[in-house]
Amino acid sequence: MHGNTTRLAIVVSHPIQYYAPLHQRLSARSGYAIKVFFTWHAGEAAIRDRGFGRSVAWDIPLTEGYDFELVPNVAADPGTHHFFGLRNPALVEQVRAWHPDVVHVTGWAWHSHLTALRAFSRMGVPTLFRGDSHLLDGEPMWPRRWLKRTVLGQVFKWPAAFLAVGAVNRAYYERFGVAADRLIPCPHSIDVRRFAEPADEFERRATEWRRELAIGKGRIVLLFAGKLERKKRPIELMKAVQSIGDSRLVLIMVGSGELEREVRAMACSDAECFRVLPFQNQSRMPVVYRLGDLFVLPSSHGETWGLAVNEALACGRPVLVSDRVGCARDVVNPSCGAVFAAHSPDSLSRSLSELTKDAEKLRNMGRAAAQRARAFDIGITETSLVKAVERVRLQ
Repeated sequence: MHGNTTRLAIVVSHPIQYYAPLHQRLSARSGYAIKVFFTWHAGEAAIRDRGFGRSVAWDIPLTEGYDFELVPNVAADPGTHHFFGLRNPALVEQVRAWHPDVVHVTGWAWHSHLTALRAFSRMGVPTLFRGDSHLLDGEPMWPRRWLKRTVLGQVFKWPAAFLAVGAVNRAYYERFGVAADRLIPCPHSIDVRRFAEPADEFERRATEWRRELAIGKGRIVLLFAGKLERKKRPIELMKAVQSIGDSRLVLIMVGSGELEREVRAMACSDAECFRVLPFQNQSRMPVVYRLGDLFVLPSSHGETWGLAVNEALACGRPVLVSDRVGCARDVVNPSCGAVFAAHSPDSLSRSLSELTKDAEKLRNMGRAAAQRARAFDIGITETSLVKAVERVRLQ
């Protein structure tokens, strides 16, 4: 601690729309100084997103309101898609030169972040580790399972504490031997206000958009918004809606990715049931979520949390998610949505039928959704993180 100021260094790959509000709040907090060290890029140009299958530059400010530094990355193929995509030889020294009291590291599965965790542990600088891995997708087969447990058993000795984003993430750490006294709750969250307000204006724009899409007032609109990739099962969702045979239902598919051509072809074959919209940038999303009466995330695997669920709730929309979505156990309850079994053949269509049979009940769930979202607002995460920083700093 430097005088009355606690200095927190944050190591993260690049500006992320979910983290920027947290960085801004911490920077404005009395008694705190923060600096973010980016190990891939600082958002200064569009970067190709493999999931969306296109270059993406978010249209909201992600590096304003806090101090940051880009650490040179010497990787031959830079990015977060493989272990050696983040190679930053100067990372530890650049962070150390700032004289932090605590270092927050997001993710271990890259060369530089792993090296930093080990280096700061050896220097006696307390680190907080944040990730969102879980075991919902099962563990790897032997001997990869033995190797992973051996490696993580060592790696997980280095952080002073772990920021558990939810129940299944906490269970993951426990599975790899992390003691309960090193696990600190620090939930994944969003800036709820950005999606919730001004509600009347967002709703008006969504209503106009639905008219432009030729969706009548009597229809019940289901919404999928995200990467059109196999693990999110967009085609299976489209087939499930068709199988219900309810003429009131219309499904809007928003996004881009490897399955876009297949999604569009299927939509063209049933224009009454489907609408397809291209990738939408961040500033547009509070209106996009309001196009639907129910948001659906049917992922089969690889969905570590699913922050789109939080965003939909903040827009006053109930949600239907699979039990393989990381946030399901923490965020979704019967007042604001439902969880279906990802690997049960008819579970998705049954859940869709149940949730959409009563339009008035669905609207009531939307009101509950808006309230539920506030339990996962960015301010909750800020308070949890500050408590964690103070705890490890005093150890």
